[in-house]
Amino acid sequence: MANSMIFREEWAVKAQEYLKHPTNWKEICNVEINNSRVLNNPYFTEATVQTTARDSSYSFQSVTLTNESITISSIGILNQKIDRADLAQSSFTSQMEMAAKQGVKLNEYLQTRMLAEHGQYTNMHDNGSGKLVLGTGTNFTVTPNNIDNVIRAVKREIFTANGIDLMNRYGAFMVWRPGDWEYFEEFRDANGFAEADKSLRGGSDVGVYYKEMFHYVSNDHTANHIFAGVRKQLHLGIVRDTYGQVVVVDEPADGSGAYSAIGVNMRVDYAFKAWNNSKTLLFDIEVANVV
Repeated sequence: MANSMIFREEWAVKAQEYLKHPTNWKEICNVEINNSRVLNNPYFTEATVQTTARDSSYSFQSVTLTNESITISSIGILNQKIDRADLAQSSFTSQMEMAAKQGVKLNEYLQTRMLAEHGQYTNMHDNGSGKLVLGTGTNFTVTPNNIDNVIRAVKREIFTANGIDLMNRYGAFMVWRPGDWEYFEEFRDANGFAEADKSLRGGSDVGVYYKEMFHYVSNDHTANHIFAGVRKQLHLGIVRDTYGQVVVVDEPADGSGAYSAIGVNMRVDYAFKAWNNSKTLLFDIEVANVV
């Protein structure tokens, strides 16, 4: 494996800025960082209020506690090696810069994995008339004219699933694609004098609160899917003692032997889980690709 380097020369004044994907998993997920291997989340089966009369007996109901669990066993790892002479002669690469960029890439990796877990969420689709409903079916086409319909449909399903208290506590969210975000800004520009003025003067910050919902953008969606729901309902377990820890290896070796180099290694051990009582508040919206 050969490294591709830029060495010190008089005309070289700085390295290119590092381009980072937008990430929002820390705001959306309930993140638990510890050294547990198994996360447990027991829940009660709801009891039913009974009707009775005065001077009449009543029947007891069973108390049922069901446990859900998830094992933290998935690993994302990034390992790079660099020849000692390359490291010495390049003004753009240092051990700590490599580690910092690896940290950024791991955060982007978790963003991609969160959005790729759409199979755990509750499906929404176009019912054929341009209305978003639960279930799988026709992909919904996002346009500047139906941004508000998407927002209202997500809130409708949150209310239907009895998630109003959790929504008021943590907030609802949408994670748009860049093309959807363009439509979102266009919708804001065209609706309401105060809102349009605010949007035109300041734009739309990523994470803007609008129509009772936090709006984010991501480049890492799985094709034909966007994510919405109530924040802090998706559980993310991360192993504390490996996450963000930089391991530097002198003279790393592989099957070919040892290298006169250093190896810089970083990893994250993780698991995403939409629990039984939470998945009704997390929505996978099946969408058509934005042109």
